[in-house]
Amino acid sequence: MTDRRGASGGLRGDLKQRVKTGRGRTASQKRWLERQLNDPYVARAKREGYRSRAAFKLTEIDERFKLLRPGQRVVDLGAAPGGWSQVAAKVVGPSGRVVGIDLLEIEPMAGVEFVTLDFLDPEAPGILTGLLGGLADLILSDMAANTTGHKQTDHLRIIGLAETAAAFAREILAPGGAYLAKVFQGGTEGTLLAELKRDFEVVRHVKPNASRADSSELYVLATGFRGQAGGGA
Repeated sequence: MTDRRGASGGLRGDLKQRVKTGRGRTASQKRWLERQLNDPYVARAKREGYRSRAAFKLTEIDERFKLLRPGQRVVDLGAAPGGWSQVAAKVVGPSGRVVGIDLLEIEPMAGVEFVTLDFLDPEAPGILTGLLGGLADLILSDMAANTTGHKQTDHLRIIGLAETAAAFAREILAPGGAYLAKVFQGGTEGTLLAELKRDFEVVRHVKPNASRADSSELYVLATGFRGQAGGGA
């Protein structure tokens, strides 16, 4: 008998839940709901008390590259609903500090300071470093631009967002710090990749198992920030 166990330890494949297209529900909404109902990481997140399945993406990346350490100062850009902040807070502990920033209000969480603010606000760097008590050791960004369905337009949007987040990271990162951000496959070309390689010692692409296999989602991880004197913005 073939074992169909997935990441959650439950059986997969033949037991998929189907959702009927009801009144007021579009086909795309039906597909999204079916995917959520049958996603083992969604079920696991609920079972383990995480706010989103995205928590497992950061967990897997951290297990591989050891980004998070006790006592670190961490900023989570586009933090809502708080899954990445939740993972970070558990590792850095009470001796560290985690600050999450988003345009949306986020439900309070132990060990995390949430700020309702656009990270592009001119006052954002000062506010975040003030809450951290100094420069950040790690900048996280699981942000994604709103999609239009037009591949080229969506590509340009995610590139622009990643470039802007990287520029922001260089403003508040301490020397030796790291930057982890969502992009899409083929999405760290040209200017962004050149700037990251200039300002960080190592730049690599990562796709955790928790990223859906049918998604072009990818993460760029830049470690060993050279600091402002090393060519940062």
